[in-house]
Amino acid sequence: MMNIREMQVDDIVACADILCSVYNNEMWQCRWSKETAEEYLTDFFNMQKFVGYVLEEDGAIFGGLFAHEKVWWNNSEVFVEEMFVKPELQRKGYGSMLLGTVEEYISKKGLAGITLSTNKYAPAPLFYKKNGFVDCEHVIFMAKEM
Repeated sequence: MMNIREMQVDDIVACADILCSVYNNEMWQCRWSKETAEEYLTDFFNMQKFVGYVLEEDGAIFGGLFAHEKVWWNNSEVFVEEMFVKPELQRKGYGSMLLGTVEEYISKKGLAGITLSTNKYAPAPLFYKKNGFVDCEHVIFMAKEM
């Protein structure tokens, strides 16, 4: 039976492998190396107010959620940096279980809610809307290549 537990540093290698399997494809068009994925996730893990969970069964990891508490002017919130579930287990409710665990954390701490960003051309926005998220029309994501 799948269960969710708090993430430990030893989980990063398995999570990096899953991240590569989820994003290195035509839909997401990423080209993560295992080493870069491990460094990327380790940076999140080392954040001062890190919040992280893994989806596991019999000691094997099948998904992860990397987030952190973010101070805001009226009440702190949790910002989800990365969330992924092995491709063969997607659309089975496990992503919703991971989000539910974060929601419990937020409730216990009396925080404002969850924020995140995702690719609007992927299936992810529909998943998040199904889980109660709404578009924030007053926010845009901007970038500048150098």
